[in-house]
Amino acid sequence: MKILFVHQNFPGQFLQLAPAMAARGHQVLALTDEKNNRPSKVEVMRYKTPVEMDRKPAGLARAYAEYTERGWMAARGCRALRDQHSYTPDVIFGHSGWGETLFLKEVWPEAKLLVYAELLYQTSGHDVGFDPEISTGTLESRVTTVARSAHLIQGLVQADAGLAPTEYQAGTFPPELRNKLTVIHDGIDTDKVKPAKDAWLRLPDGRELREGDEVISFVSRSLEPYRGFMHFMRALPEVMRARPNAQVVIVGAEGVSYGAPPPDGGSWKAKILTELEGQLDLSRIHFLGRVPYDAYLALLQLTRVHCYLTVPFVLSWSLTEAMAAGCLIVGSDTEPVRELIKDGENGRLVPYFDREALEKALIRALEGDPDAARLKAAARATIVRDYDFQSKTLPRMVEWVESFGPQTGGDAG
Repeated sequence: MKILFVHQNFPGQFLQLAPAMAARGHQVLALTDEKNNRPSKVEVMRYKTPVEMDRKPAGLARAYAEYTERGWMAARGCRALRDQHSYTPDVIFGHSGWGETLFLKEVWPEAKLLVYAELLYQTSGHDVGFDPEISTGTLESRVTTVARSAHLIQGLVQADAGLAPTEYQAGTFPPELRNKLTVIHDGIDTDKVKPAKDAWLRLPDGRELREGDEVISFVSRSLEPYRGFMHFMRALPEVMRARPNAQVVIVGAEGVSYGAPPPDGGSWKAKILTELEGQLDLSRIHFLGRVPYDAYLALLQLTRVHCYLTVPFVLSWSLTEAMAAGCLIVGSDTEPVRELIKDGENGRLVPYFDREALEKALIRALEGDPDAARLKAAARATIVRDYDFQSKTLPRMVEWVESFGPQTGGDAG
């Protein structure tokens, strides 16, 4: 069948799926933003990037206006595929997060429309109001959250079915929409992401780290409160006093990916370093920014303890990769993390706001947790058993997409 993938940053979540569908003999095409130059294993077409609107709507309407504008650009690109190239897909699979799928049924009414439904923003019980440092749960913030959810709800309502990567993320949608969702994780390449005794990492100052060194790793796309960065940093003074040989390696950019910058400007990194001035031995804290994948993987393979904290929100790939690499995980006892980590079985969980518990867990890991070998092996076993993309998640995803082909009709699974 003909399958069209739509993602403004393709391949994104379709990195493994799109070429796998092509390898099975399907005609696969991708549509993406004209400014996206990421390499792709399948043919890619591009739509025009939405232009800056002359008169931006104010306040609550702004986000919806931007998402629908991108949706219109994607729809225009699809109309050109239809009218100028006589292209009609059997299945469209797009990420609904940026509005790109909103109008595609108007171009191809007969095509099955599938959406990657990553998360529906909630006004309570999840990230909004969870951590007062970043969200107080005021009426204004809750109303803004409702407004930002409109295109996500509309996208799933229009779709024939949706895919969510975790049970937690699927559960953010209301029951009447949750029934449209199938849960299949993107999957981890456990042949590539695995323990390695010979892993090493050279730091910018020339120091080389290897397995056996007292290393704490912390990884986030951006160093921001949504991923517990501030809480992690506040635990370090006590941890570093207790373990004078510990080296802290932090990977992530200084901007924000999900939350907002500090209200007084600057970065969260600068803010926390000012707050903790004089309390940290900065010669033992290494901010690497964003690093090549091989360096990131080496860090996971050699670290003695990997700290992963998050408010209730989208689960990071870095947690599943850290588990696959055989890390000893100290994680936050929040709902998305509990889906993968069981305290004392395949990692350690601590209450998100309990700094003393986090300090003790990190110190225990650094000094030599007697259960470390068992917990690390169990963490990897969890990923191999349930999240390996070759044997588990990719076959399920392929089967799910193919169930919507013209011969089978398909259902939501």
